[in-house]
Amino acid sequence: MRSISLVGLDVHAAQTHAAILNAETGELRGVKLRVAPVDVVDFLGSLPGPVTAVYEAGPTGFGLARQARARGIDVQVVAAGKVPRASGDRVKTDRRDAERLARLLAAGELRFAFVPTVADEQFRDVVRAIEDVRGDLMRARHRLGKMLLRRDIRWTGPGSAWTQKHMAWLRSLRFDDPCSTAVFIDYLSAIEMLMGRRAALLAALEHAIPDSTHATTIARLRCFRGIDTLSAAGLCAEIGDWRRFRPKPLSGFLGIVPTEHTSDTKRRQGSITKAGPVHARRLLVEAAHHYRHQPAVGEGLQRRQHGQDPRVIEISWRAQRRLHQRWTVLRGQRHKPAGVVAIACARELAAFCWEAATL
Repeated sequence: MRSISLVGLDVHAAQTHAAILNAETGELRGVKLRVAPVDVVDFLGSLPGPVTAVYEAGPTGFGLARQARARGIDVQVVAAGKVPRASGDRVKTDRRDAERLARLLAAGELRFAFVPTVADEQFRDVVRAIEDVRGDLMRARHRLGKMLLRRDIRWTGPGSAWTQKHMAWLRSLRFDDPCSTAVFIDYLSAIEMLMGRRAALLAALEHAIPDSTHATTIARLRCFRGIDTLSAAGLCAEIGDWRRFRPKPLSGFLGIVPTEHTSDTKRRQGSITKAGPVHARRLLVEAAHHYRHQPAVGEGLQRRQHGQDPRVIEISWRAQRRLHQRWTVLRGQRHKPAGVVAIACARELAAFCWEAATL
């Protein structure tokens, strides 16, 4: 049924601006609601129906959209970066933002975001918290490493840095001056604290996976080389329902397609768009680097594939052969930079993952 009331909402924690466009008369009016976001549903229910509303995704989350849909009201969410804006528009107010959304909704110029369920959003929060801790831990390690480098203290033991032996060596270091001692203790304590936080979050993720809606998809993605539990969970958490994509739109959503400027007979392609979730894109690119090696099924991969659907295992093997060939041609014969090759392989790996996830 065609909507009578088209509503643009600019939602904030304490108040919401609503712009109501009557589709029959073309009248546009504005209302300021000094209520919590979920209470806006009562206002939408009082409008002449059917009602279609839209608001920008933000810190208030998807509670309003879920509450409205439970009441039978069509409320959509749009990514802030997808809302068209004139380059010369230098005035930004809540009222104008709400009116712009209402007019764009009426014109059909908006692309709506996926609204996850509460359980899926909770699962995604755990994955994103792990990613945040990973970034904090990397920065903490860099601070300590550069502090030691300024004092010409280097790790010369066996193995790489940040192993158990390296951590034991760090704990044995002593400094003569109190300033260096205080800084070193602070940096080392931060690293150990972050490692503990990461371990606790990983345990929570392992506990949550069997009961999540992504359990089957995660088990399938773990059959691919370079994708283990954390990577598979991260991809599922960021992508959500794989069936809402086809392979080419999925690559665009992940931001691993080239930018393009085509006019008349000229076509120019540049670097990748880097749109969409940064976390999922990083996981795919890291996994793509594994395909520079000859196709093989090692002990760990064989253990992950045990008991899985033979069709998924066949897709995984096909991905190994295809992506290794792709890496060999681009890197060995055409001498492309490793980063460019990894992006190209990540783009094809996403299509293989989609095929396994949507069986």
